[in-house]
Amino acid sequence: MAQPKPPAAPAVHRNNLSYYHLLWDHELAELGPVMDALAGHRREILEHWYQLYLLHFGDERSLAQSEFFEICGLDLDATTETLRAGTFEQFVIRMRRIGVTLAQRRVPFAEVVASMHLFEESAIANFPHGVDWSMYRVFDKVSHCRIIALAEAYFRNQETLAAARIQSLEKEAGLLAGELRTNFHGLVGATPVMRRLYARIESAAGVRGTVLIVGESGTGKELVARAVHECSRTPAMPFVALNCAAIPRELIESELFGYKRGAFSGATIDYPGLFRAAEGGSLFLDEITEMSAATQSKLLRALQERTVRPVGSTREVTFDVRVIACSNRDPQVAVREGHLREDLYYRLQVNLIEVPPLRERLADIPLLTDHFIALFNRRMMRPAAIVGIAPQALDSMNRYNWPGNVRELSNAIESAFTFGTADTIRIADLPPAVAAAAGMAPAPQAVPVADSPTLSFIDNERDLIRRALASTGGNKLRAAKLLGVSRKRLYARLRRYRLD
Repeated sequence: MAQPKPPAAPAVHRNNLSYYHLLWDHELAELGPVMDALAGHRREILEHWYQLYLLHFGDERSLAQSEFFEICGLDLDATTETLRAGTFEQFVIRMRRIGVTLAQRRVPFAEVVASMHLFEESAIANFPHGVDWSMYRVFDKVSHCRIIALAEAYFRNQETLAAARIQSLEKEAGLLAGELRTNFHGLVGATPVMRRLYARIESAAGVRGTVLIVGESGTGKELVARAVHECSRTPAMPFVALNCAAIPRELIESELFGYKRGAFSGATIDYPGLFRAAEGGSLFLDEITEMSAATQSKLLRALQERTVRPVGSTREVTFDVRVIACSNRDPQVAVREGHLREDLYYRLQVNLIEVPPLRERLADIPLLTDHFIALFNRRMMRPAAIVGIAPQALDSMNRYNWPGNVRELSNAIESAFTFGTADTIRIADLPPAVAAAAGMAPAPQAVPVADSPTLSFIDNERDLIRRALASTGGNKLRAAKLLGVSRKRLYARLRRYRLD
């Protein structure tokens, strides 16, 4: 009796091919009409995408308009051209190139991810009429594949850039004596107050204790925090930053300490938290006085015990992280007003670093101007590079008092790049408040007098806001931009100081 033949092996179809375990080959083929529609509405999508980007990130965005249209135009072309042709491998290659570009432009990864979701919103608005609902689900898978490819290249390049930067900075530090430095781990300045700051950073970096950085808005406190990290014995370990003012108070605890799956609605996975994400490196807490008193209490306990307990967990987890905190408030005033717990303040201020305002180091303005001209020449890619600044414009900058500090100076140079037409920055290219300083007496350098009273941070902040409003004719939006703060924060300060 003849034996029955074994069943034939199932045929392998290209329809079984999966990309990143998300997108199937047959789904890719079905996207053809959608990709055709997106290619046909390229300009509308980019303009809508940019408006959403501007709305979400405002003055804090990393990309100028020309950069945005250049990079995001490449992104949109890569998506439509490769997926219309069905060449997913080329799609991944081109997405990785864009990830490298974004890393080199130092666009924060959170901004990258948010921008990718804004693209999805802009693209869906231009889907062809009557498209099957399943295509929305497939396009969502494509968006996830884009983010995966971008992230792979972005983080690989970030690691390479960080290693190269640290190596270059170490070489620079080895070649120059402390009194000859004009650049230090991204900080620019050669005045005595800056050289004292460099020395203090090196001293704080030599130990593993907590660090508290204080200074006015726009002075470069995060750069100081990064310098402390890069001067430490573990510069290659993670540097993780959290802006405590940008996250709702009720979410900061889970962001810092992590949470267990099911700890609350929406907690579908275990999240390690930023303390464990920064393991072996540094955790930078910007605007620490914006934390609630309850979270500050838990932070203090974490610093003392060197352990964290994720939300929803019964077990504590040890960590090895240096905490660097900063505030633009006078910490002692913040303690008196209840914005900073006294016990946490004493724990943080073991290594205190004060960052000087720009008006106390006006002699650094030529160095800073050259630095930002070189930076924006690389970043903005004007048709003709700017080669310098006219003497009258530099003189006006030296006479201005810079209430917004180095951030305001950077904004002034960027504005000159945007609106100037010559190859040098002229006085007419500067913001009106800076240009108006021409012909005035030079702004006085701060000279310490033993018997003179020192203004508190609150007095200084109130005075800065008054001057910013005066220089903008009462325009609060322009004043907020001048000070380098959000409009929401400016309004809060106006109410607090009864200036509104």
